[in-house]
Amino acid sequence: MKAIRTVLACIRKADQEYNLINHGDKILIGLSGGKDSVVLTYALSLYQKFSHTDFTIQPVILDLGFPNFNPYEMNKFCESLGLKLMVVDNTEVYKILQIQQKDHEHLPCSICSRMKKASMNKIANELGFNKVSFAHHADDAIETYMMNTLFGGRIASFSPKMHLERADITFIRPLINVRESDIIKLVKEENLPVLASTCPANMHTRREDMKNLLKDLYKKWPISKDNLLTMLSNYEKEDVWGKEIYHQINQDGLTLKPVTTPMDMMHVLDIRNRVFVIGQNCPYDIEVVPKEEKEAKHFLIYYKETPVGTIRYRQTGEREFKLERFAVLEEYRGKGYGKEAFLYLVNKLEEDYNPCTIWFNAQYHLLEYYQKLGFKEEGDTFYEANIKHIKMVK
Repeated sequence: MKAIRTVLACIRKADQEYNLINHGDKILIGLSGGKDSVVLTYALSLYQKFSHTDFTIQPVILDLGFPNFNPYEMNKFCESLGLKLMVVDNTEVYKILQIQQKDHEHLPCSICSRMKKASMNKIANELGFNKVSFAHHADDAIETYMMNTLFGGRIASFSPKMHLERADITFIRPLINVRESDIIKLVKEENLPVLASTCPANMHTRREDMKNLLKDLYKKWPISKDNLLTMLSNYEKEDVWGKEIYHQINQDGLTLKPVTTPMDMMHVLDIRNRVFVIGQNCPYDIEVVPKEEKEAKHFLIYYKETPVGTIRYRQTGEREFKLERFAVLEEYRGKGYGKEAFLYLVNKLEEDYNPCTIWFNAQYHLLEYYQKLGFKEEGDTFYEANIKHIKMVK
């Protein structure tokens, strides 16, 4: 089978599984000139014609300031597809990376990646585009998973689709099911132009080491190649320990459980509704702030098998944390559960991020309660949801 048919079939599968492209979408394509982004641009230009979805694509190449940058071949390539390439001056990126490099072996890839994404977001907003498409493929996803596992101590890879609420932009990765070998094959079959990388760190990164490690793994156990890709979307067989964590606060059955499932969040919202909305007449749209929900780390306070309270925190500075939405159900108050859970979380943050600052906005009638827990008031009182508050800091 010709590679283009394989690639387009993989794009269709990803589109249908992850709802990547819809009618009316205006999609900015990050075109670096490398094989992956060239194939993405070429394949999406064809996908427009047979997908029965009405969407617009616009390739963009960023001049990051690396030596020998020349977009001439990419201009010709885009013109052959009936597209006009947009070249954007981002030459300050290379200068910043050189400053950030310091004593490191090569330029910092993570900083470069974040800056490129931020630039694409800005361009998309300025042009009125609602989506940004990157050319990360299946093998990229597996390599990212392995690097996070081995060097980050976490189970994670990038997502096929991710919405950024603040920018109101959605990232999509249509090549998420495409193998790198099929991309290389397509470039050869269609004689697509590919620019040599101008990044000084090219071929000298940890990702390159991971590619070589995986090649050895696939050679020894060929079945692992398909299984690693299947694993990333195999939600039915997911079985890791994170969902089973209940931090032991005391030996009488009081625990603090990180919120990891939709059911956990339902318990959180139910408790906050009963305590704040019903109990204190707080408006529900003030009590639940969607933009803050994803940024915060939520916890349920459990007594034995029952969720009796909730608390969350957000990082508001390099070593600064804000506690929020601390609530205990009325029938479980007066037993010390809330106090123990509160102090447990405070102590844990202090141990993990020593030194650090912890603060929150306390309801004023609880001023003495929090003073006894080691917090001091700061600033003037203010009203939130018609309730008198004051900032408390430790």
